[in-house]
Amino acid sequence: MLAMKKLIAAALFLSATGLFAQEQPANPLIATSKAIYGISKNDVMGSVDKIPEELWSFQPTKDIRTVGQLFAHIADGQYEFCGVASEGKPVSKDIEKTAKTKAEIVSALKAAFAYCDEAYAGLTDAKAAEMVTFFGRRITRLGAMDFNVAHNMEHYGNLVTYMRLKGIVPPSSTPSTPPPTATKK
Repeated sequence: MLAMKKLIAAALFLSATGLFAQEQPANPLIATSKAIYGISKNDVMGSVDKIPEELWSFQPTKDIRTVGQLFAHIADGQYEFCGVASEGKPVSKDIEKTAKTKAEIVSALKAAFAYCDEAYAGLTDAKAAEMVTFFGRRITRLGAMDFNVAHNMEHYGNLVTYMRLKGIVPPSSTPSTPPPTATKK
């Protein structure tokens, strides 16, 4: 069963990245990175849909972020990392400090992901290889985008724990609906 799940996951990844396609995409590095980013975006936004508003103030311990603060932090990260990739410097929106309600945070999160979508749209493989300064180090623009995905998934892991504590099945663990089977006559 585990081997089958791994095989299905690999097939979905290869399909999402276009590696099953006959033609190689014009910018295969960006296409692959964008596909992986899409997984992180879908997991985070799927969590928004699964976590009811009354749990947005849930905080497992006083030392960590609430659900709402975690989503706002993820939104801030989109600007920080994708700003480095597209503009050569982080962009600060301070969403975690200013957005308080679910509606404000969800709106900001959608705008933040749209910002990263635009950053991907503006990159070619050649531009992705350009060096930028990131936390005092020199990295590629694509490296900043990939760091964003790692950051998204780190905090999606937090969200998974929060959801599990509240009996919610996370998006990445939700079984997909199997296709209907033909009935015997």
